[in-house]
Amino acid sequence: MRPIRRLLFVCVENSNRSQMAEAFARLHGGDTVDAQSAGSRPSGRINPKAQRFMAELGYDLGSHRSKSLDQVEGEFDAVITMGCGDDCPWIPAARREDWALPDPRDMDDDGYRGVRDEIGRRVKALLESL
Repeated sequence: MRPIRRLLFVCVENSNRSQMAEAFARLHGGDTVDAQSAGSRPSGRINPKAQRFMAELGYDLGSHRSKSLDQVEGEFDAVITMGCGDDCPWIPAARREDWALPDPRDMDDDGYRGVRDEIGRRVKALLESL
């Protein structure tokens, strides 16, 4: 049996990119993954667009909540930041990556789906490489 891999996805608001990445990790990693997401300045809500576009893929973000990095504990196998630069503090991990993805918050539907799908591809590749 494969050990559970702990993953943390970080963006500023924890309402779009990091939430979708957490969802994809849960979808593709199943019970072999402990996926979490957090933000350096969380908005306190999940963007309705993120909920709608993940629902298109059969994932309900309704149980997710926008949370602060202060609420995350423990060590991680991988910490992935989503282009937040200096707004994302250093979090210890065996592996660190920065995915400089645009914030889809104000994008039209096609643009939002494009970012969502890129996150999905990257999460799959990450899981395969761990």
